[in-house]
Amino acid sequence: MKKINLDSFDKQAYDQKLLRYLDQYVTDNKKRKFEQVLNQRTRHLTFVVEDIFKSHNASAVMRTAECLGLQDVHVVEQNNKFDFNPYVLRGSGKWLTVHHHKDQEQNVKTCFAMLREQGYQILATSPREAVDYREVDLTKKTAVVFGAEEIGISNYVKEHADQLITIPMAGFTESFNISVSAAIVLEFYNHAIRKTEGWQLSSEEKFSLLLEWYQKVVPKIDMHLKYFEQNQTKFE
Repeated sequence: MKKINLDSFDKQAYDQKLLRYLDQYVTDNKKRKFEQVLNQRTRHLTFVVEDIFKSHNASAVMRTAECLGLQDVHVVEQNNKFDFNPYVLRGSGKWLTVHHHKDQEQNVKTCFAMLREQGYQILATSPREAVDYREVDLTKKTAVVFGAEEIGISNYVKEHADQLITIPMAGFTESFNISVSAAIVLEFYNHAIRKTEGWQLSSEEKFSLLLEWYQKVVPKIDMHLKYFEQNQTKFE
């Protein structure tokens, strides 16, 4: 395979040519669907799942997020290994950008640092000493943390989140299942943030995701990428 000259490599131009090449192998129906979804995608709202160990719960939350039009998912693994349930996920995971935090001594700290660098306020769900989830400022970029089954969020999250939130209960039970909690909170927040400015993806983010998604749907993509790499001068 011909090697790229990194000194003169223009990634943006390269990606644009690659997109044009792959475009011929994507159906018109799929192109229209991509455009529709990209126009509704957002990074203004994201969520963190901390140490969830039941695959059906993790998968249900991710499926909910994808259906709502969220793009990013943050997965923190400290004591429990994160896994997926393909039956529950129903393919939704491949359209999301999943950020795994699992290789540091304190992975939630690494996750929080990344979120703050990107301008997010961090909310965390807790049954006690928390405000009603509907009574927070959602004009800012917002990340919501959902803790592990049974034990909830870690002490680090309790101490370093900007705000603890709760879903008021009207029955004897203290809390919802995590997948239900996530659906309630994220749907409410998702509706609210779409009334604020800047909730949509930038044109650069849309382009990057479109190129990524093309590569997920074009058959025999490895063969096409190899051919393009060897013959890219044909696609000027």
